[in-house]
Amino acid sequence: MIELEIKVPCPDLNGLERRLKELGAEHVEDLDQEDVYFSHPVRDFGVTDEALRLRRENDRSRITYKGPKMDSDTKMREEIELGVEDLSRMSSVLERVGFKPFLRVAKSRTVYSYQDVEICLDRVEGLGDYVELEYEGEDLVAGKEKIMLLKRQLELIGNERRSYLELIMEK
Repeated sequence: MIELEIKVPCPDLNGLERRLKELGAEHVEDLDQEDVYFSHPVRDFGVTDEALRLRRENDRSRITYKGPKMDSDTKMREEIELGVEDLSRMSSVLERVGFKPFLRVAKSRTVYSYQDVEICLDRVEGLGDYVELEYEGEDLVAGKEKIMLLKRQLELIGNERRSYLELIMEK
């Protein structure tokens, strides 16, 4: 699956949430997320622009691989994700085959949906507040147009292509 999203710093998430409700966006869920990123035993994911993470969100867990970014305007990239029954045991499996836990990212996330776009209001521990707009569909050209239009409607400024992992590492 190809993930298509943009991320923008957002100093006023409460005001943005009000604008989303006025637009008619639907509240989907509130999440507490904790991500543990892993380093590869022989490949530098920082150089290859890849990521492997284990995520706990509320009572769900999953493993995710993210490939290199594919364009300069968005964070479009391959994403392979699947559920994990036991996060601790999955971490042990990864460690046994040479992967090492590298960095932890924690955030609270409020999720909205509007016209095939998932809007995530993120409060990231140690970084601040951000909003992510992610297209959910097959037509990536139309998806990019929808994301950019919604970004303008919400009066969001900027485009942060670095992941939360990269931002924390730079801090």
